[in-house]
Amino acid sequence: MDKIRISAVKYANTYPFIYGLEESGFDKKIILETDHPADCAAKLIAGKVDIGLIPVAILPLLKEYYIISDYCIGANGNVRTVMLLSNCQFEKIETVYLDYRSRSSVNLTKVLAKNSWKREFIWVNTSKEFDFRNIGLNEAVVLIGDQCFEYEKSFRYRIDLAAAWKEFSGLPFVFACWTANKKLPDNFIKEFNKALFLGVNNIDAVADKFGKTGIIKGSDLKNYLNNNIDYILNDDKKKALKMFLELMIKL
Repeated sequence: MDKIRISAVKYANTYPFIYGLEESGFDKKIILETDHPADCAAKLIAGKVDIGLIPVAILPLLKEYYIISDYCIGANGNVRTVMLLSNCQFEKIETVYLDYRSRSSVNLTKVLAKNSWKREFIWVNTSKEFDFRNIGLNEAVVLIGDQCFEYEKSFRYRIDLAAAWKEFSGLPFVFACWTANKKLPDNFIKEFNKALFLGVNNIDAVADKFGKTGIIKGSDLKNYLNNNIDYILNDDKKKALKMFLELMIKL
């Protein structure tokens, strides 16, 4: 059988998964690529990979899908890396620029605007060339990823979108989950989950390994992985995922 192709997210929140796949040796049995969340989704939809750590907002677009892991990218409160940033008070925001890299965060913002904030904004999509720090006074940006740690200092006001969801729903949030576009052998899934378990349960070692390489470094990385990202796809997260997808479809 050909090697299974996997696309993982290229952000710090995925370091424990990468660590587990590498330290267990499971990465030798697969073809592992790292991409922005939207690209993970595009590859899975196009059949260029067999498994993707994809934004959950993509799930309704797949002809068939299988959530194959007990682990996800989630948060139960502040996540730090999915933010609404502005230089004006929330009440004065008129236009919101949407990060092109993730559909889940974009749709989460729209769900909150409609159902929690009761606000209507002018939504503007962005591209790779967009300068997220160069916005007008009555404008805001939805920003995801490690760069939130450095970009947030450029803005006067910030809303953590995972915390806003928790306040609205009383539930954690699932940003991305390990999803296959076809049925895979049970023994592969079992070994895959065992590798992920290794990383999720050795966060300090993960932070030591990756703590000098990215935007989020040292103690900031260790604190972020331990306290902001919640990796277990438990019943509350499954309930939240169902609720989010239902609200998203109604948009």
